[in-house]
Amino acid sequence: MKGRAIPYSSDEMAWLEANRLLVIGDYARAFNEAFGREVDAKNLHALRKRMGWKTGRSGCFAAGQEPHNKGKPCPEGKGGRHPNARRSQFRKGQEPHNTRYLGHERVSKDGYVEVSIAQTNPHTGYSRRYVLKHRHEWEKANGPLPKGTALKCLDGNKQNTEPSNWQAVPRALLPRLAGGNRYKPVLAFDDAQPEVRPALLAIAKLEHRARTARRNSPNDAAA
Repeated sequence: MKGRAIPYSSDEMAWLEANRLLVIGDYARAFNEAFGREVDAKNLHALRKRMGWKTGRSGCFAAGQEPHNKGKPCPEGKGGRHPNARRSQFRKGQEPHNTRYLGHERVSKDGYVEVSIAQTNPHTGYSRRYVLKHRHEWEKANGPLPKGTALKCLDGNKQNTEPSNWQAVPRALLPRLAGGNRYKPVLAFDDAQPEVRPALLAIAKLEHRARTARRNSPNDAAA
């Protein structure tokens, strides 16, 4: 159950509004001294909010503003220099116990293996980053993946990262390998039996080349 509302006289309300810009501690102290009251700072803070009296303070540092303690070291035995705090602080060059070192592997939510390599992370600047292992291994064996292509898993096992299990195909080919729809049912590559997959891939490539040729045909362009 909430407490009873604290009554304020018209003179007190006028004073409170006129001095609303004071820091809350000074605000409460000055008010109590001026009117002989014993009102907590939290009650005056709540009143100020209910009345919509703005203080001009957001609680955030403004651009270019410096903290009051900039350059002042924490006293020995307090804050971050307290022995209990220092026991859990990292030393320069120290890495956390759960650091994933070079070569560490993990499986993404999409089922692909990712590996940590010695490459600067463009988002964090860290000296290592995770990349798709199947692409990393394929590019080590075959060179950079050509622009406009993607790697297609041949045996249906995304975690088989052997370069021979992945083939570079045009990205436009991927929807054809994903299967058809209710208007044009086509067996999806990943759902087919292993002996059928090479034929599905060959047909998809032929259809893709035929469509590309028609699109680039001068007669079609003129039409």
